[in-house]
Amino acid sequence: MNSLFPLLRNAIDYAGLFPPAKLGIHAAVENYAAYIASEHSWMLGRFIVPIDRLDEFEQAARNTLPGPSGNPWHITVLGGPDLVRDLTMVQKFNSNHSAPASGQATIDTIELKANKPEEILANGKLAGEAILYFEIPAGSDPALTVPAIAKVNARAKIRTGGVSEDAFPSAAEIVRFMVLCSAAGVPYKATAGLHHAIKGRYRLTYEPNSQSATMFGFLNLFITGALVASGLGEDDAVRALEASAADEFHIDDEGISWRGHHISMHDLTRARNCNITSFGSCSFLEPVEELKELGLLWSYPERESD
Repeated sequence: MNSLFPLLRNAIDYAGLFPPAKLGIHAAVENYAAYIASEHSWMLGRFIVPIDRLDEFEQAARNTLPGPSGNPWHITVLGGPDLVRDLTMVQKFNSNHSAPASGQATIDTIELKANKPEEILANGKLAGEAILYFEIPAGSDPALTVPAIAKVNARAKIRTGGVSEDAFPSAAEIVRFMVLCSAAGVPYKATAGLHHAIKGRYRLTYEPNSQSATMFGFLNLFITGALVASGLGEDDAVRALEASAADEFHIDDEGISWRGHHISMHDLTRARNCNITSFGSCSFLEPVEELKELGLLWSYPERESD
């Protein structure tokens, strides 16, 4: 089995509702259903929807969800300032759609923004069995928030780009976040600006007059995360995250190598389970097509979910 499979299994959380794609709810739902049925569905993660658009999602997906005989869709909601309210909405949704008789969809992940450790500690106590991610503000010191996330057994989230050049953090900032999360035993995800496999200069949006910016590659990100989990130092990790040529990474049936540093299949699986979990992307097809262009992608027989 090629090591791309453990590296990217269920890695792409589909965020078609968000910029730059910003699709309507019906189009995003139809896309997700098509991706689940595709030969590359093994890379597909959760469908992401704001908590206040759950009613829209239910209406749009009513005739699309798999039903009792299919595998339920796994949903991530972006929560608001009132987690108690959000959890009530999640419980109602799951009672309507997750029962054995329906087996259609289940919300198992909630993502929140948090500015202070106190917010994290307070909300972490309320989450129950839900997987809870806290998005750390851009430019803030993760050394202040990651320990709080660890204390409540939650997960962290970092924003790695956007639709303007100033939305992108530095490679050093991302690596520091990774290192702190790895040391604290905090799983984490990334979102925004990760449509492309390898770091390079790309258009920020799909508009004809879109500006370009240097964007991080999701392959760089996941391989660097696995290297950090295996003990790679920060300076080298920054270099791996900034690599702009795909041939710097050697991917085969034994694992992945970069500049003499090797990650075994076992360590890749461990890194995905315990460290870097997924990335949000408003496109599923762009990552797939770029992996094809690099000659790295073929089909796998089954899709797994958390």
